[in-house]
Amino acid sequence: MHANTRHLEELESEAIYVLREVAAQFEKTALLFSGGKDSIVVSYLARKAFWPAKMPFALMHIDTGHNFEETITYRDEWVKKIDARLIVRYVQDSIDKGRVKEETGYSASRNLLQTVTLLDAIEELKLDACIGGARRDEEKARAKERFFSHRDEFGQWNPKNQRPELWDLFNGKKNMGEHFRVFPLSNWTELDVWQYIKDENIPIPSIYYTHERECLNRDGQLLAKSSFIKLKENERYEKQTVRFRTIGDMTCTGAVLSKASTIDEVIEEVAASRVTERGTRSDDKRSEAAMEDRKKAGYF
Repeated sequence: MHANTRHLEELESEAIYVLREVAAQFEKTALLFSGGKDSIVVSYLARKAFWPAKMPFALMHIDTGHNFEETITYRDEWVKKIDARLIVRYVQDSIDKGRVKEETGYSASRNLLQTVTLLDAIEELKLDACIGGARRDEEKARAKERFFSHRDEFGQWNPKNQRPELWDLFNGKKNMGEHFRVFPLSNWTELDVWQYIKDENIPIPSIYYTHERECLNRDGQLLAKSSFIKLKENERYEKQTVRFRTIGDMTCTGAVLSKASTIDEVIEEVAASRVTERGTRSDDKRSEAAMEDRKKAGYF
């Protein structure tokens, strides 16, 4: 058996074990789904974990309204393919209700606003666990996560108040109003995810591969042309050959220059990169502790 195959089999087995523990320990769970590669892999693993029964988790998308068209098309096709139930909650509804205020200015984004929409959905649906696709190698704040990440009654995360996880024992005990975020891919790397997608022949959105797109170069970030982005006086869109390493709100998700048109070329490119895919996200650059601050407030 090839060493890399054994490695992926171990990661798959670990993730499936975590997903089954979620089903065993919690009463009402949703799988947070963005249409990005990590949430795709988690949903694929969930389907595999409970096959031939239907997976016991609905997929939940917190829709900022600033999506890549390819992502929404893929989302709807994928939900049908895996025979899942989809729940969508909209940031626009939170804005209309006065729950959040739309940002203004050149760097305006709805990425922060979706935290309130998510926490409201958790309360509305009485969820006691939300499964996510975050990995510890993505960003330094992510590296502090456990598989079972405890959140208090306000949906907030305290890195000093997480339960120890000894061997494969996970403590899902909680008080009324509290919930958990669960991350089955915690020990995976970006390269592991891509290799698994290749080995399992999992379809992914087309924007993960090279294509021509009009982009704006703003402080080193290549932002795709969008009606949601306000241009400065000296800014212009230019056609570029790019792909996306991560998928999120169009206003803060940058592309990378790339000619990788196949999954093998993507894997080769990722293996040679010394920058995590979160390096293309402008929302992580707002401060040194941007991700940790958002997580403490209830972010994914």
